[in-house]
Amino acid sequence: MSTLPSAHSYPGSHARLESISYARKRMLLEQQTVGASGLAPWVERSWQRCISYGLQPSHSAIFTALSIQHMRRTAEGNAHLVHIAKPILEQLGRAIANTRYFAILTNADGVVVDVSGAIDRSDPRADLITRIGTDLSERSMGTTAISTALAEHQPVWLHRGEHFFSNTTHYSCAGAPLIGPDGVCQGMLDVTGIDAMERPELMHLVAQTARKIENALVLARKHYLTLRLNWPGSPLGSDADGLLCLDKDGWIQGANSNARQMVPLFNLNGTTAVHFSEVLGVPQDLLFDAARQNRHFLEVPLWSGLVFHAWATVRQSDDTLQPMVVGSPRHGVLPLKDLETALIRKAVDEARGNIAKAAQTLGISRATVYRKLARKG
Repeated sequence: MSTLPSAHSYPGSHARLESISYARKRMLLEQQTVGASGLAPWVERSWQRCISYGLQPSHSAIFTALSIQHMRRTAEGNAHLVHIAKPILEQLGRAIANTRYFAILTNADGVVVDVSGAIDRSDPRADLITRIGTDLSERSMGTTAISTALAEHQPVWLHRGEHFFSNTTHYSCAGAPLIGPDGVCQGMLDVTGIDAMERPELMHLVAQTARKIENALVLARKHYLTLRLNWPGSPLGSDADGLLCLDKDGWIQGANSNARQMVPLFNLNGTTAVHFSEVLGVPQDLLFDAARQNRHFLEVPLWSGLVFHAWATVRQSDDTLQPMVVGSPRHGVLPLKDLETALIRKAVDEARGNIAKAAQTLGISRATVYRKLARKG
């Protein structure tokens, strides 16, 4: 028997589409386990769920629109998410402007709450899935990046025939879930193209954009102090930071996904109040004084013995209504290069001018310390 090419080889090629077609025939029509077809695991699991729902791949997906009353309730219930995500979606729209892809934002139920990008409303395939209030959940639309990202809670990529229903096989899409400040999924972000070239790299773009939205949602929580965390040697001030938002008494009001991964014992589930002292082994007065004094560097230990570099800032009025942008004077954030230099200078000062000790603390070479400081004179 001839060996079929992997479904992940030669993106957009005839071999790729042929491999997907073979997988559909084996699993969806003959009800056999695909096994070594090369399908991404999230696609195979979604197909199995769709079959368990009683859906038939030969049937057509029904683009169900909600009632006016339901649409109004959906809009009201997701107004905050849409407001926070809108400027970030506009940035995403510029990134995909020349690709024939557009963006869709849904709530946690897979219902469309906002869209962005060049959408051809004369094409019903585009218009039907971009109407505010349309249900794009797995039970309604079968396997899509939207439904799969919500079910799997991870970024996904699907191309053409990897979609479940026969009338959705002209879509190619990337999706990523949006995890809120309390650790609960609030929705998902999707980028979709119609009869478009396969671009699996969009999964990275969507995941990165989803992280920006998640961070903006955390910063929009009512709080007094923002604590940005990262590992020694990693510059603070980017979307890669772990974010904790604290009230004046030190109770954690929200955290992003990075913070939850960096501190596995930290589990803010939306019902249990957590004080930062249960997570970090640093006195509250020291942390708050560092923020008020605008110190850009603080070494913060975990109770496990691991150490973070932290940056504590007091929240400015209305500074959480827009996403954090590194280097924006509006948010009082140093440009990344200046922040990096400030951290190095701080380490050297604390080492009493001992460059070797400062370099060891920062996890970089002495030559790098000299070069960075020389760059700023």
